Amino acid sequence: MAPWDQHVGLSDARLTPAAERLTTLAGAVGDSFEKGMELLAEMAGITLSESSVQRVTEATGQRIATTLGQGHIFGPAHPWRWYCDALGRRVAYIGLDATGVRQQGPHGEKADGRMAQVGVIFNPPPDQKRGGVRPPKPGTTPMQARYLSGLYPLADMGPLLRRQGGQVGMDEADIWVALTDGGAGLEAFIKSNFPRVEAVILDFWHAAQYLAKLAGALHPKDEAKAAEQTAAWCRILKEEGGHAMLGVLQAEVWPRLPGLSAVRAEVLTYFENQKERMDYPSYEANGWYIGSGVVESACKTVVGQRLKNAGMRWREAGSHALCHVRALYRSERGQWQAFWQRNLTP
Repeated sequence: MAPWDQHVGLSDARLTPAAERLTTLAGAVGDSFEKGMELLAEMAGITLSESSVQRVTEATGQRIATTLGQGHIFGPAHPWRWYCDALGRRVAYIGLDATGVRQQGPHGEKADGRMAQVGVIFNPPPDQKRGGVRPPKPGTTPMQARYLSGLYPLADMGPLLRRQGGQVGMDEADIWVALTDGGAGLEAFIKSNFPRVEAVILDFWHAAQYLAKLAGALHPKDEAKAAEQTAAWCRILKEEGGHAMLGVLQAEVWPRLPGLSAVRAEVLTYFENQKERMDYPSYEANGWYIGSGVVESACKTVVGQRLKNAGMRWREAGSHALCHVRALYRSERGQWQAFWQRNLTP
């Protein structure tokens, strides 16, 4: 690279910092690199090929991943003002989930899919009418969140999430609460990496889906009755908890119907394994979230909306890179800007 190119900050793709940033944004927020190419021309009058947009976007994601892997985070420490639960305790939330991403081999052949991990540290604003924390409504205080995503082994997410939590002052919160879908290894991961967690809560709606499946098997030809039964069981689950719901299912006199026995066994096993994470009456009384909607939404907005469109298959390196770009862009305001300003904190 010529001295003048270095002076003005041209990238390896011979783009100015501003053009590189716009190209990355177009490649990451469009539903394809082709659409990113069109957006770039429309927004900034910059004409690049589809492959160039892809190379620039993926190179940025690789740089984000490398920087995080070296123990850096973007911008200075910025402790959040943690919102309080119904008992006046400041609560910090951790969420973790994974979502599949289709892959392709070196020569374009089909390959086994990979799981993209999605982690989030978040601070949802309180709902004053309910006395606890609930998802924000339009026009209310926005939720603060830090997202991380990539094709990582689960164990590798721990240090990355802990550093994000440290930067936003998780230690200043009185209570830590984790929300998961009950996937294998998630509770052990949470307790190992966030030992101050007060409760690992099973997402209420995952449990409700099992009840809906059982109700459908019980009333296979009557959707209205199945929906009514699901609502009744969900009411018991929310008001009395997992132990009580398991007792109700065990005491039920079940008719002989095709397939019902197998579904009942599956649901009973699920509730037996998860009942300790279903104390929803206590969680609700504390004013805590009982749904993992934040991380479920992150799986869709960070990964799904860009990497899981119809017909898409990815190289492993490319999907890993795009996850990082999307996660950083969707994190709280200031993270994206700090990365482009090379404002790093060890």
